[in-house]
Amino acid sequence: MNNHELRIMIAGGGTGGHLFPALAIGEGLLAAHPATVLHYVGSKFGIEARVFSEKEFEYTLLNVRGFQRGRDLTSFARNLLFPGRVAGAYRQAGQIIARFDPQVVIGTGGYASGLPLLAATRRGIPTLIQEQNSFPGFTTRKLAAKVDRVCLAFADAADYLGDIQYQITGNPVRPGIKNTDRAAAAEEFQLDADRPTVLLFGGSQGSAVLNAVMAPVVTDLTRKNYQVLWQTGPAQYSQYSHLETIEVRLRPFIDRMDLAYALSDLTICRAGAITISELAICGQPAVLIPLPSAAADHQMKNARSFAGAGAAQVIRQVDLSPPVLLETINTLISDRDNLERMSQAAAGQALGNATENIVNEILKLAHA
Repeated sequence: MNNHELRIMIAGGGTGGHLFPALAIGEGLLAAHPATVLHYVGSKFGIEARVFSEKEFEYTLLNVRGFQRGRDLTSFARNLLFPGRVAGAYRQAGQIIARFDPQVVIGTGGYASGLPLLAATRRGIPTLIQEQNSFPGFTTRKLAAKVDRVCLAFADAADYLGDIQYQITGNPVRPGIKNTDRAAAAEEFQLDADRPTVLLFGGSQGSAVLNAVMAPVVTDLTRKNYQVLWQTGPAQYSQYSHLETIEVRLRPFIDRMDLAYALSDLTICRAGAITISELAICGQPAVLIPLPSAAADHQMKNARSFAGAGAAQVIRQVDLSPPVLLETINTLISDRDNLERMSQAAAGQALGNATENIVNEILKLAHA
């Protein structure tokens, strides 16, 4: 076993889709090379600002946020600050690199990952990008030709990156995400382990659309002896918290997604790449409502691929309504044999060695 110190910087966040792969890669590095020293970099404005504070590792939060695409006054004001914040965050990233002296800098996407990667490439430090989606994010598109390694989850992503070298590794998922202890899950959320359970979440920040459609449905679901575990997102929890009952549990954010999946018989969610990877690892049947504004409609591509394997049903957001959602849930949950087939189909889509693949590439760069 290698026991020499390995110093790795991992930058990524903004949303769970970029943050959780970063955490999974870090866990994988520590498992493969226990003498690894990690430094995470994120944004003060992303989900990582809360998640990092609950972890026992070294991290830095940059004072930078993504360019706002809204046309309201708040977005306009934030965009006026954007150039200055980028310049300041780039200087801060360089200072972190000089102090921490990493052997490899890794980016997993989001607006906090590009600046450390750019600073590292200009200093000759080996770099790696892990791209989760079939349509690469802005950081990947701009820096893929400059970094030393590009790890893709989907071969389709290479079509947008020009003539580069890349590896298809799959998506890393959170360690321990596959948990089969339904009794422990029921205890965690104070629900009944024996009742059919619907899990709804709209990503780490929640989804206003999914929340609004679920609200009129929960009472009908409980009348059919179903129970609901519902992640609203922090911003909308207060709007819906009055709907909580003994059969309906609402959370602004679910830290123990492993237990949420373990309790769930059917998951209602968006179709982000990491979500799809987690559903596959957990063998979780799903109703997927792709985000229509996702770049290059990549969520719809993810959803159709998963549904094509028999693991999910897809509802376009334009077709979504409370009656449609209720009928879909009733139809799927009432047919236990079909749910089991969907579960097996989902598990068949899993790429369980993605983290190991990515860690191996990092170790090669570090000459570990």
